[in-house]
Amino acid sequence: MPAGAVCRRWFVEASRPVVCSTDEGKWPFQACHEAGVPRWFGRTFRVQTKLSARHGQLSPATQSKITAKVSRLNRYFDGLTALNVTVDLQNPALPAVEIVASAEHFHDMVSHEVSGHLWRSVDGAVQKLEQQLRKHKEKSRDHKHVQSSRKV
Repeated sequence: MPAGAVCRRWFVEASRPVVCSTDEGKWPFQACHEAGVPRWFGRTFRVQTKLSARHGQLSPATQSKITAKVSRLNRYFDGLTALNVTVDLQNPALPAVEIVASAEHFHDMVSHEVSGHLWRSVDGAVQKLEQQLRKHKEKSRDHKHVQSSRKV
């Protein structure tokens, strides 16, 4: 594929074709998939993200930064269907962030973090949910029924 050619896959968040950069030593179509959007059989799916604030409002810049941080969770588990982020600003000195992740064929996973700064709360909640997603992914793999090469 020549450099600068339009990729045949669609970048879901932008809803437009993405120009692949093959001249940087990347394999073709990699530019389309660097955003961490999960893929099944060559198709890309977008996780529905809902952001809400209680007892206050968030600026559009803050909303986009929080959405970008939360959208990284797609990398850890492919079965995510929805992410609900709630920022509670009732106590401005201690903002609380709650993230609820809905996954296919599994119950909702919840992470909650209260900290002295909004970004520490967001990072802490994302980190807790990453850990839960990694643990669920590891459990969903069937490692316990592997045949051993040892003789009993």
